[in-house]
Amino acid sequence: MLNSFRRLLSLPRLLSIFLIVMIMALPQAASAAYNEKELRIGLLPELNVFTQMNRFKPLADYLTKKVGVDIKLTMLSRYGNIIESLKKQEVDAAFLGSFTGAFAITQLGVEPLARPVNLDGTSTYTGLLFVRKDSGITKVADMKGKTLVLVEKATTAGYVFPIAYFIKFGIADSSTYFKRKYFAGSHDAAIDAVLNHRADVGAAKNTVYERMRGKSPRIDKELEILATSDPVPSNGLCVLPQMNAGLKKRLKETLLAMQGDPEAQEVLKRFEALRFVDTGIKDYKPVYDMVQEAGIVLKDYKYTNP
Repeated sequence: MLNSFRRLLSLPRLLSIFLIVMIMALPQAASAAYNEKELRIGLLPELNVFTQMNRFKPLADYLTKKVGVDIKLTMLSRYGNIIESLKKQEVDAAFLGSFTGAFAITQLGVEPLARPVNLDGTSTYTGLLFVRKDSGITKVADMKGKTLVLVEKATTAGYVFPIAYFIKFGIADSSTYFKRKYFAGSHDAAIDAVLNHRADVGAAKNTVYERMRGKSPRIDKELEILATSDPVPSNGLCVLPQMNAGLKKRLKETLLAMQGDPEAQEVLKRFEALRFVDTGIKDYKPVYDMVQEAGIVLKDYKYTNP
């Protein structure tokens, strides 16, 4: 009888312990989901690290003040690293290029929030294929046996566009068509490689090309653009789907309201943007079209360089 009584007592005790454990866990989960103190945003190596950080740091400081969370910037050394960082939740959000954006939407379900409007009034960019004016190259047939410099396998302008472009001319394997094909790692490095005779043909995005063109008269004097892609969305802020809805809303609203905030004008100037505009999955359709033309299947694409 005594043993039976003890067993009855043990059941509610176990239930009580279980309830206490569950209650203790609830505040922790709520804290992680609703009381974020820090937001880690990843950056692509579109430009060299010093130029990139100089551009983004004022924006991070502004968002920290306005949104109410501490924004931490993480500069990635390779384009593909941003996908791994998002998968492992080492970053909570990232300013993704059009290809990495489409890739992360497909594989991770990231949500695009906003993207910048360039100083020329566009919120898009294009891919460029360019050569030196003294190279004698005027068409794809002239490129055979030459050196091609790309940016990264996880870029639209620096990889997907030229691959899709060459396929239209019957070149299914650019590795055999060119004497050498290599990856520079950033758009400015790819442009510099052609400018300084380290490659014959190069691919990069027009916004970086225009930035370098504005700083060096050699670009206009020595380089020639042979092909331009259709426009794709400029690098936008995308967040992981599990991010708190309230934080997503504050981030988006703050970015979209910057144009009307006097305090944000210097930040926008440093960022080289006029304002931010609303961005959604539908804006990436031109990227998906180009990816298909390049023969890339996003769900199992190997985005690291060989």
